[in-house]
Order: sequence, then C-alpha cells, then structure tokens
Amino acid sequence: MQYLSTRDKNLRLSAAQAIKMGLSRDGGLFTPVTFPTMGPLDLETLCQMSYQRRAAYIMGKYLEEFRPEDLARFAENAYGPEKFDHPEAAPLRKVNDRTWCLELWHGPTSAFKDMALQMLPQLLSASLRMTGEEKTACILVATSGDTGKAAMEGFADVEQTKILVFYPENGVSEIQKLQMVTQEGGNVGVCAVKGNFDDAQNGVKRIFSDEAIRLELAERGYFLSSANSINWGRILPQIVYYVSGYCDLLNAGEIKFGQKVNYCVPTGNFGNILACYYARRMGVPIGKLICASNRNDVLTEFIRTGVYDRNRPFHTTMSPSMDILISSNLERLLFDLSGRDDALVRDCMGKLARSGRYEISGEMLRQLQELFYGGFCGEEETSAAVEMMYRCGYLIDTHTAVAAKVLTDYRKETGDTTPAIFVSTASPYKFCDSVLTAIGEKPVKNSVERIGQLQTVTGVSAPARLAALEGKEIRFDQVTRKEKMERVVLDFLR
Repeated sequence: MQYLSTRDKNLRLSAAQAIKMGLSRDGGLFTPVTFPTMGPLDLETLCQMSYQRRAAYIMGKYLEEFRPEDLARFAENAYGPEKFDHPEAAPLRKVNDRTWCLELWHGPTSAFKDMALQMLPQLLSASLRMTGEEKTACILVATSGDTGKAAMEGFADVEQTKILVFYPENGVSEIQKLQMVTQEGGNVGVCAVKGNFDDAQNGVKRIFSDEAIRLELAERGYFLSSANSINWGRILPQIVYYVSGYCDLLNAGEIKFGQKVNYCVPTGNFGNILACYYARRMGVPIGKLICASNRNDVLTEFIRTGVYDRNRPFHTTMSPSMDILISSNLERLLFDLSGRDDALVRDCMGKLARSGRYEISGEMLRQLQELFYGGFCGEEETSAAVEMMYRCGYLIDTHTAVAAKVLTDYRKETGDTTPAIFVSTASPYKFCDSVLTAIGEKPVKNSVERIGQLQTVTGVSAPARLAALEGKEIRFDQVTRKEKMERVVLDFLR
C-alpha cells in the first residue's frame, strides 16, 4: 500500500518511507491511498485472537511490505507483560447496561500514548532498514503531557535514533513533568517551552519545514522524524484498540454481529478520534463518533458550525493533554471528507496559519455532522464527573471524566440509546491533585506523595512505575523561548 500527502495527492511513498519521514516536506500529513476493508469474517477471526495478534492482523492490512512474522514480533514486544500490567492491554470495563469504558493506560507510562509509542519505535527501526537509511533519525516531539514521556520510553536507547521532547513550561501536570525530566536513556533530551502546547507544536512544525536546518543536520548525519500523531506510525496502532473494543463486546455477548456501537473520545489534537474514524472507514460497525473537548472547545464549535477558529482565549485546565487550539490531525479528516481535495486542504491550512481561521460548508459539513457529535466539558463539570464516577465505584482521571460527561450530554440531547464506549486515556494517578480535590480531599504539597495519598483514600492501587518516581534523579531542566527552539535542536544534535 502506498501513502500520499494531504497537500499533494500526486506524491506516492511506501509505508516505510512515510513512517521514516513522519511529516511530508510540503507540510502535509501522510494518509493511505486506499483504506482496507474488514468484513464479518475478519471480525470473527479477530474475536478469537489476543490483543497482540489483533494488532499484527490489522496493521498488516496497511503495511503490506512488512513481513507478517515481524509485525507479530513487534506486537508481542509492544503489548506483552513486560510492558503492560493487564493481559488484555486495552481492557473494557462495564459501567452499566449500555456503557463501557475502554482503558488505554495500562502501559509503562500510564497513558494511552503507550498504545502507539511502544509500537512506533519498532516500525521506525524496521523502516530505516527497509529504506537503506544510514543517517540517525532525530525524533522531535511536542507534547501536552503524555506523548513526550511515552515517546521517550519507547525510543530510549533505540539504535539509530535520538529523541528531543518539547513541553509547555506550565502546561503539564507535576507527575507528567516529573516523568519526563527523570527519563533515562543516552539518546533522549527534554526542554520546556515558555508558552502553551500550540507554541511548542508550531515550533516543531517550523523546524521540520526549515530547509537550512534540514541541510545542516544532514551534513551532521541526522534527519528529522516525528513521534507525534502527525506520523502515520502513530495513528495506525491506535486503530487497533477501537476494533479490539468492538470484538471484546462481541465476545462478552453484549452486542450482536453488525450491531453499531458509539465511541466517545476525549481529544485535543484529533489523533485519537481520527483513529476511531479510520476503524469505521474499514467497516467496523461504529455509529456516532462523539468528540469530547474540555474548556478549549475549538473542535466542538467546528463540528457544530463548520468554522475552525483558534482565535480565542487559551485555557489551562485540569485535563492538560487536551489544552490545544490547533488540532493537527483534523487535516487528515478534511482531506478525506473533501474527496481528497489537496488544494482545499492547502487553502484551509494556509488560512489557519495566516488568520487562525477557516470554514467548511455544504457537503463536507453535512458529512462531518452525520459522522461526529461535538461537546465540551468545563472545569466544574469535569470535577463533578470524577466525583460521580468515584461514588459509583470507578476512579477515573480528568480526561476520562470529560468523555463520560460529554457522552451523558449526547444521550440527553439526542435520545440515542446505542451501546457506547467512552475512552479512558490516562490513569487517575497522573493527575492526583485534581482527582483528590474532585473527591473531596485536600492534596498534600508534594506531588509524588499525592500518589500514596490517593491510594490510601481510595484503596485503588497506583501503577508501579508512577509510585517509583519518588527520589528519581532530575536529568533535564532546560527552558527556552519558542523562537529559540531551533537552537535547542542544533545544540542537541552536535
């Protein structure tokens, strides 16, 4: 299968080339030329498989040049017991007769990013071999909290790679920050950016498009790649858990073959819910795609009106991984809904860069609203959702709470009683202060000690790797302005 750029549909690359590059030189995102289909026989086959085998099976449909035995090995390495603390990797938890929660945080960093970033380094390493690449790949990452740690965990000491992570100085939780600045590995680097996530993300994109930097790094023996969800190797493994969740409902006898299921996904950069859309494109019986935003409700407005406008106040919230006003992966959806109109995508992205605003209408807006529902959740509502779920016997984090609340709102507004799965993207222990406050407790001052406090109060065991953060050495304390990010990259890659 070949891949093309959302800004140049005449470009054709192999899967290995697309994964290696991460981002097209024209600024576009790689997307498959065609989407493979999955019928009832595929789903019946997948129902009999472990999560690891499901991952190899589904990814194999997009990665035809990769050997099946290699994909099977990658999946075992990524999702086995050495990495994940749950045998199903992405288990479903039943909440009530019509509602389930898909838990995606049982990996090494306790966030959903592990589902992709334990796989991507293996796909990238294989891609480097398959393309005969001799240079070292430098993975540049902008993170709103979880991607950075998950990417470093996946790429730490991986041969022929270096990884540099930028995060907003005051835009991640204390636990997220501690996870990053204590990361081990001889090939990793971390730098805070004075600003918000969009500043960090725009800086990374700017570096990718800078021809002078690209040439200088090439002379030094490096090329740039990405572990953000702009990389197809990030999106692809995320498709798997939406298919797997559907199969698990079938296996449990909760639904019948062909019966539709709605998914509610908390999202900021649009990558997680885009993967759900792609699972639907493949033929999985998914109904409504419910896009759950926090107070930064740019996606809600877009889905409801067709207007994307980032010219609004940026809010720092208790669900920081969603504090985003420029949702990069929306570009892939625009490309698909427009009938792969690369000129339209270029126009929209140009308007976004120049004025911070673009608009769709007509058939594209109709398709968008037929597929998606957009809703958002404020801070008080997020806290209330955490408390409500806790009182019902389920401890969740603040991002998951946004999804739970928006799903409730959707059902009230539409009367839709379709079985639904909301997605849990992080352990509650990554956001102890907000969770403790929501359930009526006063957090202790030390961020690591809050892990023990939450565990004592709730009786819910903390992930072992988070509990082990206490006393770890701080390795990185660099801070830079957004306009100086290029200098940080060049200094890192001497």
